[in-house]
Formats: sequence, structure tokens, C-alpha cells
Amino acid sequence: MKCPFCGEEDTRVIDSRPADEGSSIRRRRQCDKCRKRFTTYEKVEAIPLVVIKKDMTREPYDRSKIERGVFRSCHKRPVSVSKMNAMIDKIEADIFNREAKEVTSNYIGELVMNHLEELDAVAYVRFASIYREFKDVDTFMEELKKILDK
Repeated sequence: MKCPFCGEEDTRVIDSRPADEGSSIRRRRQCDKCRKRFTTYEKVEAIPLVVIKKDMTREPYDRSKIERGVFRSCHKRPVSVSKMNAMIDKIEADIFNREAKEVTSNYIGELVMNHLEELDAVAYVRFASIYREFKDVDTFMEELKKILDK
């Protein structure tokens, strides 16, 4: 592993331990040349997943797109980053547990909405307004009525 500080090729593992509930390994390393320490994570490489978008184009799965949508929806809401990340981990687990090589963006969007609805109603409505492309106030009000009826 190359040192991120000096670029030296030789580094030593000082400590290893499980991370992310056993789904990855956290390694503490030290550079033999500059003696600085840094952390690396090893994760099992997942099956490459392709997302089929609404216009039928295909692109590689990108977790950061889900993160951006969730973080924007939860902006200025009483939802901790750890809760958001835990929710995103669950969504990602649902996606990969299907063991399919392709998944529709619609499926991902519905998963996000289902989890957001449980997490925070306002964040859910924010996400739904973009995802479902509300055209007018009436459509927005219909979605709000669904939440209020529950």
C-alpha cells in the first residue's frame, strides 16, 4: 500500500479489525519511510450493477446519487447523519440482495421513498416532490393527504 503522505511503497499494517458490522476490514498502517500513520479499508467487491434509467439508458450504480438525494431531503431536519447512512446502507443491501445485474432507477427511487417515509415525513415529501415530478400544487396536496391519512 502506497503512503498517501510521501508516496513510499513500503508500509506496515499495525492493527486490523472488522468495520461496518463485519462487511469490511479497517487497517491502521504506518509508512516505513516517513513514519506517518493512515487508515485503509478493505471491502468485498460487489457484482457490478447497472441502473436502467427512465429513458432506458444504462449507467453504473452510484451510491453517492442516493446519498445526495437523501441528504438534500433531510436538510435542516432533525435526522442525524448516522441515521441517514444506516438507511442508505439498508437501501443498498436491498438492492444488492436481489442479486440482479441490472436494476431500474424506479425501483431504487421507490425504495428510498419507503425508507424516507419511515424516517421523516417532511424529508419523504421533499424527495417525492422531485422524484415523482409534481407538476402542480394539487399533486403535492394529494401526496400530503396520503401521509396525513396514515
